[in-house]
Amino acid sequence: MKRRDFLKSSAILVAAASTSEMAHAAEVLDPGKANSQDPEEAEGPLITSAPMLQNYAETSVGVAFGVSAMANGYVLVGEKEDLSDARKFLCGGYRMTEISDKVIQVRVTGLKPATKYYYRIGADRISYLGGYKMKILGNEEDTRTYHFTTAGKKSKAHFCVINDTHAKWEPFRLVLDTVAALSPSCVIWNGDASNTSEDVETQKMIFLNPKIERTDYASETPYLFCPGNHDSRGMANRHLEKVWMFRQPEERDSRDWDLGRNFAVRMGDIALIGLDTAEDKLDTNPRFAGLFTSGPYREAQVAWLRDALRKPEIKEAPYLVAFCHIPLFDPSPTANPGDVAPDDTDPRYKTDFAAWQRTCARLWTPLLEEAGCQVIITAHQHRYRYDAPDATRSWAHIVGGGPSLGYTVTKEGEKKDDPAHFPTVIEGSVHRRKLRIKVHNALTGKVIDTFDYAPRKK
Repeated sequence: MKRRDFLKSSAILVAAASTSEMAHAAEVLDPGKANSQDPEEAEGPLITSAPMLQNYAETSVGVAFGVSAMANGYVLVGEKEDLSDARKFLCGGYRMTEISDKVIQVRVTGLKPATKYYYRIGADRISYLGGYKMKILGNEEDTRTYHFTTAGKKSKAHFCVINDTHAKWEPFRLVLDTVAALSPSCVIWNGDASNTSEDVETQKMIFLNPKIERTDYASETPYLFCPGNHDSRGMANRHLEKVWMFRQPEERDSRDWDLGRNFAVRMGDIALIGLDTAEDKLDTNPRFAGLFTSGPYREAQVAWLRDALRKPEIKEAPYLVAFCHIPLFDPSPTANPGDVAPDDTDPRYKTDFAAWQRTCARLWTPLLEEAGCQVIITAHQHRYRYDAPDATRSWAHIVGGGPSLGYTVTKEGEKKDDPAHFPTVIEGSVHRRKLRIKVHNALTGKVIDTFDYAPRKK
């Protein structure tokens, strides 16, 4: 055999052997192998949660739900209740669909503002053994038809705010029962949904499979999310978008792709602005080993906020309400302002973490003040507080209550009655040509404060 032919034949044999070995390795090592059973042999349902409406807007909404095995999900959406006019939206973005054994996320786009839609979720069980060896084993659809209404100038101006639920199920149940009774157009979850999440299963439990009876709490009421400092702690929370989706890239300016948790939504006569205060400790704090970059993140939101406030639908709204987790004001001189370098420790302050965010206040509130923002609603301190406008700021400041049920726990683990600690639901609506804010005590079921605000000057 000529040397050239010998080398050519040898190369073919080696390539064939390598291909065979790679295929065998894929079958042995690929986790998709575990999902290659026939549909009849599959254990338990494929869809494991009710759908959750996330990050809704005027012409789009996100739908997320849990799955138990490798799956490809979709949402059928139409204006007719029987879905005879339904369009099918697949999970994932352009080029290819997503495949997940944890959470299906579908971004429904191209919708009409202030319009009621009906929808149903479904998923295909998938066997995936490699790039050329995949198949659909079976299909499963939720039998229930749900509905939602998009945001927009003509939508109902009615929102609720919950916060600091911290995966404590009894307070969570109380605030959701209050929200259900109020039936708002949307809910703003103002941070600290979690404590720390190291795995996706924990995140799924918090958002998709909470340990309460009302597990479909967000199936027909859209939610917006302003993360808290705890929502960035833990390996899974570093990629919270795998459970709580961003908008699609085409829905955002390329400059702001990493700001997927910010929102600017017009809902009737109210414009809603969502910001992310990030961690309550400085990036230089040695506790976090330099693994956080909250400082640049806060600064990047300035340009986003400036542009958001200039959008016609936001600029023209009679009422402007902003939301973020960590307060942007505190009247107490002993409240740590979050900018004590390098490690947040100073004898002047009660805590070694930010009780409020002076840096964010300096970055964001001049723009909100100039835009005529009437109210900034925050959380984090686990105790309800109202700060009326004064000579230094034209906006009111509201701090939502925390997850405690009328008591606190001492260092020794003993319960101590404290009626000032209770979960709140903060409700906003338009009443007699004024923005009306009601603060509900979810523990007692009573309204504890009501505030009215005139339209902002244009």
